Amino acid sequence: MAELAEPKRARGRPKKTEGERDDGNRRQALISAAAQLFHRKGYDATSTREIAAQVGMQPGSPFYHFGHKQDLLLAVMVEGMKRAIERQRTALAGLSEKQNARERLRLLIRNQFDVLLGPDSDFIPVMLYEWRSLSADQRQTITQIKDEYEATWTPVLQALHDSGQLQAPVGLARLMIFGALNSAVQWYQAPNPRSRGPGRQRASLDELTDAAVSLFLGSPVSMTGHAVA
Repeated sequence: MAELAEPKRARGRPKKTEGERDDGNRRQALISAAAQLFHRKGYDATSTREIAAQVGMQPGSPFYHFGHKQDLLLAVMVEGMKRAIERQRTALAGLSEKQNARERLRLLIRNQFDVLLGPDSDFIPVMLYEWRSLSADQRQTITQIKDEYEATWTPVLQALHDSGQLQAPVGLARLMIFGALNSAVQWYQAPNPRSRGPGRQRASLDELTDAAVSLFLGSPVSMTGHAVA
């Protein structure tokens, strides 16, 4: 009697079961809910019970995915930085080689404001507000990801410094620029198109970006060496 052939093994990674896929979705839902609540109420004032309730889980369910509430906080920050890196990469991919360093800086600043203040922007403000709630090892994890994100700015700032448009040392300028941009999460209010009062005078993110570029670099200079009005 002929021996039965062994079934062929599928190439690549084995497919996730329905339960495993659901676990991944639940984990992501917890991270998103935690980001919203940590941003709105603060880390200390938010309980895991509230986070579970927001996504329709039992009170103890978050601990199936995260050992401690602090681990969930770390996951929120990691998710935020990964999203920021991907958005920055996508934004830069749309640039042409003809665009100069000033235009590149403007794009980086505009993207940073979108990360901080645009739709679904709970993650990075949580990182800015709740940094001290992390352990030393967790801070190191976030620092490594943050350094990857900020490293993209260095050659742009160096080109601006070499051309004389940026006067400050590149490393110090980068720190001060991020400090200024990140502070916007504390005071910025988006324009309200329905308001007839002062709210209509609030700056859009594009206007905020233009103001930031002018603040850091001054007015653009024409080919004749004169400032462009």
